[in-house]
Amino acid sequence: MRALKFLIPLALFAGIAWFLLKGLDNDPRNIPSPLIDKPAPAVSLPRLDDPSQRWATEQMRGQVWVLNVWGSWCAGCRVEHPLLEVFSRQGSVPIVGLAWKDDPKASKAWLDRLGDPYKINVMDRDGRAAIDWGVYGAPETFVIDKAGVVRDKHTGPLTRKAIDERLVPLIKKLQAQ
Repeated sequence: MRALKFLIPLALFAGIAWFLLKGLDNDPRNIPSPLIDKPAPAVSLPRLDDPSQRWATEQMRGQVWVLNVWGSWCAGCRVEHPLLEVFSRQGSVPIVGLAWKDDPKASKAWLDRLGDPYKINVMDRDGRAAIDWGVYGAPETFVIDKAGVVRDKHTGPLTRKAIDERLVPLIKKLQAQ
């Protein structure tokens, strides 16, 4: 009986330790999205270049496209920006920029200074659209198919490897469908 008092807590500790150690194998950037294989959120947002005009996800139906969540305040966005410029010049897919919780003047100045890889930029000043998209933080990048279904999400700054080995093959596959 006395040994049982020690064995039960030891077994519980070993079980908890095993789950914690298993968690160390996970990639912290791989945050699963509940949107994968579900329709993209139907949002309508003001355009950065002309706030009197609105852009809606429905406008992209019929084409594969990428949504990139960014902000002028975001250090990771600055890291990935040159890669987005190169990716955009390849012209394989339109990239929509979602300026998240950013001042429009700061967003415009940032794009003027670093270049604008986006087909269109929209503003999400209060962050509500980002909530609909399940955004954890900037930058985040989504791939949406022709039917308006989210097919992939990349959390954190894009890398050359992520673009070449993950996004481009997926985009080509979706475009061929």
